[in-house]
Amino acid sequence: MERKVNFNPGPATLPLPALEKARDALVDYEGLGLGLLEMSHRSKPYEEIHFGAMDLLRELMGIPSDYEILFLGGGASTQFFHVPMNFLGEGKVASYLNTGTWSKKAIKEAKKFGKVVIAASSEEDRFTRLPSADEIEIDPASVYVHMTSNNTIVGTQWKTFPDTGTIPLICDMSSDILSRKVDVPQFGMIYAGAQKNLGPAGLTVVIIRKDLVEACPDASPTMVDYRTHVGKSSLFNTPPVFAIFVMKEVLQWVKDKGGLEAVEKENDAKTDLVYGLMDKRPDFFRGTVVDKESRSNMNVTMRLPTEALEATFLEKADKEGFVGLKGHRSVGGIRVSMYNALSLDGIRKLAAFMEDFASANA
Repeated sequence: MERKVNFNPGPATLPLPALEKARDALVDYEGLGLGLLEMSHRSKPYEEIHFGAMDLLRELMGIPSDYEILFLGGGASTQFFHVPMNFLGEGKVASYLNTGTWSKKAIKEAKKFGKVVIAASSEEDRFTRLPSADEIEIDPASVYVHMTSNNTIVGTQWKTFPDTGTIPLICDMSSDILSRKVDVPQFGMIYAGAQKNLGPAGLTVVIIRKDLVEACPDASPTMVDYRTHVGKSSLFNTPPVFAIFVMKEVLQWVKDKGGLEAVEKENDAKTDLVYGLMDKRPDFFRGTVVDKESRSNMNVTMRLPTEALEATFLEKADKEGFVGLKGHRSVGGIRVSMYNALSLDGIRKLAAFMEDFASANA
């Protein structure tokens, strides 16, 4: 089978070695005579997968021992209310950075539990840039500050993170986790849906400092209370076992590539190719992010001279084996999603196609 060059923004492309191991594990996991989907999550073989994935993630991201790692269901969107339900509450305030659709969804949920202060927003500029450091005004009474590290729809990404002092910084890293090195101790909590760089949809990873876990209120429902899952190592109820297995294989693939340093270097090379071409032909490939410092390394968004040309571009791209390049339905245009498993060779092929298309249609 000839595989497509997959630019889908999520669920996204996964490393072929991880997919092949997942395929085999479905029918007969390591010669045990049953598939992984049939195995008990209390069994020794699954426990090795479960804790092996935790160990790999801790190693690759440099997660200190005073942080817990949780494997939860429900997607990152459930964390939009898990976070304020555990940390906000009546009489408390939290500061939120509003940089796009996912930030707005998180803000909407948080307002149901307590006071929300918008510490900075780029909505007036249609989220085509990120707020500068001097625009951020954090309420000093905040129990936490919340942000989204990468905005898949509009194509912006924080290259450095705001200094929140002693106030815990909570970050939704769903679309760029594991794509670069980050200083985990800068954050009180990191959470991410798996379906970009970690694995398949259905798994949410939470990395949370232990003192924040201890501060969770007794009134939280059992399944929302982070203490529930910490106390049982994410085995309080049946976790998304197959998704965790695939994530473990993805993490092993990252380690075999040379870890986050090697992954980040390749991601930078991919980014340079696409943005380099756009900067060379700004008359044809118009980037939608006005501030170059805000450009995302994961999701490159652009418009062509006309919507008709965009439709032709997508049609021809599909025939060439490039899929998933259509921009989000709310903004249109073209979106090039370049997650870890998308190879540099795939980006080279796309860049050549883009250049040929521009030359033929300028």
